Amino acid sequence: MIVLGITGGIGMGKSTSGDLLRQRNIPVIDTDVLAREVVEPGEPALAEIVSAFGRDVLDASGRLNRGEVARRVFGNPSLREELEAILHPPIRERWLAQMLAWHTQGHRVAVVIIPLLFETHAEKECDFTAAVACSAKSQHARLLARGWTAEQISQRLAAQWPAAKKIDAADFLVWTESSVEVHAAQLERILQSATAVHIPANTPPHTHN
Repeated sequence: MIVLGITGGIGMGKSTSGDLLRQRNIPVIDTDVLAREVVEPGEPALAEIVSAFGRDVLDASGRLNRGEVARRVFGNPSLREELEAILHPPIRERWLAQMLAWHTQGHRVAVVIIPLLFETHAEKECDFTAAVACSAKSQHARLLARGWTAEQISQRLAAQWPAAKKIDAADFLVWTESSVEVHAAQLERILQSATAVHIPANTPPHTHN
């Protein structure tokens, strides 16, 4: 099975890429979704976060107050690294398990969306990588439209590789300045290129440590 890893800066079109690929019946897993799952009440990662950051990161219902955690960690690189050390292992475990399940089911291609793909060295688990990107101006406008402040945007951008560095590291580029149709056409070309490479049907997904 061919594993395509998709990454990109915030607001650059990763989620849209996932939606377009699902419409083509390509199985897609988004680690942003997994990041929410692993901090649900009762999950070990939530207990670790409470131990590290205190119970005031929980809301009245006992769920993680993501806004409060973001306020703390995005202005403090050491706290962000502490949080990532808690979250990244269970997230990786889940998406790798899903890839193995899709391989067992006989899928030819599967996609994982990982914002910090290269930062966490997850590209080692992928056969191909694609960076989704747009201009800095468009990115800023999209994030402002989500209600983010300029400070929030700046802090989150500082927590990731610059878009140009992601583009240089990736095998493919998806440029999202144009229409959804153009976006979809670029993904189609990537799938065609990736699947043109012969990989035996019994080859399991990577299991690097």
